[in-house]
Amino acid sequence: MPRSANQKMKLLYLADIFRRESDEQHPLSVKDIISRLAELGIEAERKTVYSDVEALELYGMDICRAGGSSSTGYYLGEGDFQLAELQLLADAVACSKFITEKKSVELIKKIEKLTSGYQARALDRTVIVANRVKTINERIYYNIQTLHEAIQQGVRISFLYFGYDMSKKKRYRSDGARYEMSPYTLAWEDENYYCVGWYGKYGKISNFRVDRMEDIRLTEQPAEKPDSGFSITDYSRRVFGMFSGDMVKADIKFDSSLVSVVMDKFGSDIRIKKLDADSFHITVDVNVSPTFFSWLFQFKGKALILGPESLKERYREHITEVLSAME
Repeated sequence: MPRSANQKMKLLYLADIFRRESDEQHPLSVKDIISRLAELGIEAERKTVYSDVEALELYGMDICRAGGSSSTGYYLGEGDFQLAELQLLADAVACSKFITEKKSVELIKKIEKLTSGYQARALDRTVIVANRVKTINERIYYNIQTLHEAIQQGVRISFLYFGYDMSKKKRYRSDGARYEMSPYTLAWEDENYYCVGWYGKYGKISNFRVDRMEDIRLTEQPAEKPDSGFSITDYSRRVFGMFSGDMVKADIKFDSSLVSVVMDKFGSDIRIKKLDADSFHITVDVNVSPTFFSWLFQFKGKALILGPESLKERYREHITEVLSAME
């Protein structure tokens, strides 16, 4: 049989056909395979298809025989990802606030290519994406890449930082002056991406929303190294909603119905001390801020600060200020 121009590509095309067009419910017969290859301009015979399938199996692809008989058909069994894993990735992309709607759709389309065309239909998240609050900053992906480069090279970065005014127009913070920090890591918190690192101006660890950073540049200055005891997990637990504030060791009482909420916020290793049949208390380091008070306030009388007294007083002042603003 004369060799077609694409014979050298046959195994690559065949592997792609199995990935995109087969699964347990949709096996491909040898006739189907020959037909698909012919559409790609590749000639194949039944005996060469058998040997090609064996070659793919030797390569490591999980080629299964439907019904236990090679004459029935073949399909790709366990791929690199299970459908449930791909659904998890698609959901994460669709629901991520820091990913723009346009990019969410693009990423989900790429995730769909990791499974068969039949199973890809189960990954459609168009409705979810269209109804989510999304960032409008398309540069976030380049920001993430640049920040990772800075972290890997161990250098400081400089950048512009902005917000929006009542007209929804971009306004640069600090009158457009450049910020400089030593990036430690990136953290995904409360549906936003943050860069966490040492901010020399304040002399402490701070964080900045990645989608609000602009014109990020790597400097030639070595980055300040984090303390050996620094933990991004502990930092995230303390800094509620990524708002900084004074660190205080708080003693907080909760209704017994809030055990799951407390574990979600502070981690499953938080020490819970029973007070009585209906309540418990914890001792935890918190960053005192309006965000912390707002989180606490949502539980009304089911969450109360026991100490220290200075923290209780600041909480009272916060509530008084809110009430005064309503008058």
